Amino acid sequence: MRHIATFCGSCNCGCPELYVDEAAVPERRIVITDDFGQRIRMSTDQFADLVASARNGVLDQLHDV
Repeated sequence: MRHIATFCGSCNCGCPELYVDEAAVPERRIVITDDFGQRIRMSTDQFADLVASARNGVLDQLHDV
């Protein structure tokens, strides 16, 4: 898997990370790991939709939760 980004990265807690698994089927190519070792897999189209939603402010209210 090719590492793309680490989210947080300012601690030693096993921060969430983003990878591209080029050997996976297209529907499972994007991999997001959490700090507990779990993985979420999605297609590049699903990930692009997530990124577009974040850019459009859909996630902005989460900081108040």
